[in-house]
Amino acid sequence: MDALYHDEKNKISTLLYSIIQHNSNQQVQEWLQQQKSKLEETNATQRFYGTFTAIPRFTGKNIIPDTTIPEFFIHGYTLDRLARMWWLLQLPTESKDQYVQTIEGLFGAADMNEQIALYGALPLLAWPEEWRLRTAEGIRSNIGPVLEAIMLHNPYPAAYLEEPAWNQLVMKAIFTDKPVHLITGLDKRANRKLADTLRDYAHERWAAGRTVNPLLWRLIGPFIDEVSFPDIVRVWHSENSVERDAATLACASSTYAPALELVKEEISTLSWDSVAARIA
Repeated sequence: MDALYHDEKNKISTLLYSIIQHNSNQQVQEWLQQQKSKLEETNATQRFYGTFTAIPRFTGKNIIPDTTIPEFFIHGYTLDRLARMWWLLQLPTESKDQYVQTIEGLFGAADMNEQIALYGALPLLAWPEEWRLRTAEGIRSNIGPVLEAIMLHNPYPAAYLEEPAWNQLVMKAIFTDKPVHLITGLDKRANRKLADTLRDYAHERWAAGRTVNPLLWRLIGPFIDEVSFPDIVRVWHSENSVERDAATLACASSTYAPALELVKEEISTLSWDSVAARIA
């Protein structure tokens, strides 16, 4: 890896360790430093695996306060998950093949909590392009906390997934009632194909007499045209105020003249976060 990655890795490693220090005792810190020293001496893969697995037994699972590090939001983490993230940054990166093989080995043998830690740490791993297929595989999981580790507050998918995998992530979030508004890069990665798929999904829900997640219209708004506009009008006339507000915000993000004409009134008090907060 280049010098820039190493510099950033060291900075983030230091930041993470400082958070660990503020949320653990001296015994935990000494154990982590001992493991780091032993790894530096031997660079043994089995030692790296063993420490990764053993971390919860030594750290416990206290909840860490929400924290922001560069381009990364730590939300709802336990101490063992944060320590595992820090530990991943201690893995040497001199050999790409060895590094990728080691991380893949962790994924291959991981239990649920280990998967959560690994997927949550994707933005910090070296050679980020190597984890696209692994992430796409994770999106197919039916384990809710694993999906949330990939989807929520995680900048990796928006930065590196190809469009089909990204669209699958968003659709899976909607299918499984995840808080879509917490997907990093949601607006930046909006695309016509996803909007068309979501519109078809909305029609299927309506035909079955079921409701549609109001946040779905956030991803359709930038692509409103003469074909989709009648759907927006239908939602705008809903008896449900959350749906009406979602339609209003969707129109505000559009360049389609009739949509903009529909919402000429002031909407500065509306936001997608406020819509999300009111979804039952």
